[in-house]
Amino acid sequence: MVHIDADAVRWREGDPGDELLIVMHGLGSHEGDLFGLAPHLPAALTIASLRAPIPYGGGFAWFDFSPIDDDDHALIDESARAVLAWLDGLERHPSRVHLLGFSQGGAMAVQLARLAPRRFASVVHLASFAPPGELPGDAELAAMQPRIPMLSTIGDLDQVIHPDKVERSIPWLDAHFDVDRRTYHRAHAIVAEELADVVAFLERV
Repeated sequence: MVHIDADAVRWREGDPGDELLIVMHGLGSHEGDLFGLAPHLPAALTIASLRAPIPYGGGFAWFDFSPIDDDDHALIDESARAVLAWLDGLERHPSRVHLLGFSQGGAMAVQLARLAPRRFASVVHLASFAPPGELPGDAELAAMQPRIPMLSTIGDLDQVIHPDKVERSIPWLDAHFDVDRRTYHRAHAIVAEELADVVAFLERV
């Protein structure tokens, strides 16, 4: 069983801090990577940047890497449940919880919303995809009114996320979230224009 290392979480307190943004990094990275975005994100949000539970190379992973779709979602579900357990264990429970993930972390954000559709206020889905397969929460997620708002981004030069994954994910995300989709002239990274759109999105949700 995997778990989230609470001691590894990087925190930034918000003002007033009653809304939480959970940040999840990409494959082979770590909790300090996306935490570098914290100074640019809305000051009202408390930020918690998590470390994925599975050692991978010099960093960490949320689930096994596969360049093509794999219907076995047991490991990503296990990691997502570990995040939910960590969230349940917080001493202070936020009024609203937002999700931000890059690459594998973006897939995790989607999976968390699928497992617990009523727990999350918004999703920032950067350079990522929707995990395949079916989950019991999918129907509830699609039926929610209003749906969870999502900012979903991709780069036209991104060679890490397979185009088939991106194309398959688009209609699925549109059927389950209120999607604001943006494309940037970039590879597998976050660019300044994209960060500005993330900030604007988080300020309005």
